Amino acid sequence: MYTVLKKKLPKKLPVSSYDIEEIFFTKNFHPLKGNNSVDTKQKRTRFMLKVLGFVFLMRCLLFVASFLSIPIEIVAVLGSLVLLIWRWYYLRTNPVDILKKTPWHILIFAFSMYVIIYGLHNAGLTAALVQWLEPVVNQHLLYASFAMGGLVSILSNVFNNHPALMIGTITLTEMGLDPVTLKTIYLANIIGSDIGSLLLPIGTLASLIWMYILKQNKIKVKWKDYLSVSLIVIPLTTVVTLFLLFYWVHLFFAL
Repeated sequence: MYTVLKKKLPKKLPVSSYDIEEIFFTKNFHPLKGNNSVDTKQKRTRFMLKVLGFVFLMRCLLFVASFLSIPIEIVAVLGSLVLLIWRWYYLRTNPVDILKKTPWHILIFAFSMYVIIYGLHNAGLTAALVQWLEPVVNQHLLYASFAMGGLVSILSNVFNNHPALMIGTITLTEMGLDPVTLKTIYLANIIGSDIGSLLLPIGTLASLIWMYILKQNKIKVKWKDYLSVSLIVIPLTTVVTLFLLFYWVHLFFAL
């Protein structure tokens, strides 16, 4: 990415023409107190460290919950509620604005893709994929990783990455693979759904929401500009990552 965009990156970032308001960082703000001076850089750093610390804590709790057989959905929901309450209490932002700002049409699009994918599964798509991919998967772990990673990458850019990962996972579970092969190919699926899906803007919900936010702020990103980078970076990154996955497994399991 850096190599492709190196010439377009500014050598020096412009100095910010605005400062962060005191009310953003003050817990007990009152309009009659007046504007107190604030060390913006120090408080911004402290604020971001708290955010990163919370994200790291939530990641750890997800692993702990999984180990203790606690549904990770409960941890995710509780973490989201903590964030909303913290945001409401410290930043005085009503959680209701989340409902107003949420791009519901994008979520409806994603849900419709799930419906289509599951309908294709019931119509025999996964059975056809198993029949087509099973000989390749049984030949060699490298072929299996590239076949499944490439397939999920393609499906992600057509249907979105979450439904594509679902169909890839269902396909894997019906092949009767040994544990090491199953886990390796599942990781290849994740690589396809997380990296390969970025080839087109419709591949992930994150990129769709990102482009929606840019549009709301009157920043236009054309498909041509997006593809001029993604067509070079994404296929190469996906291939290299799949190779690294195979050699990592080969190194530790001597397959």
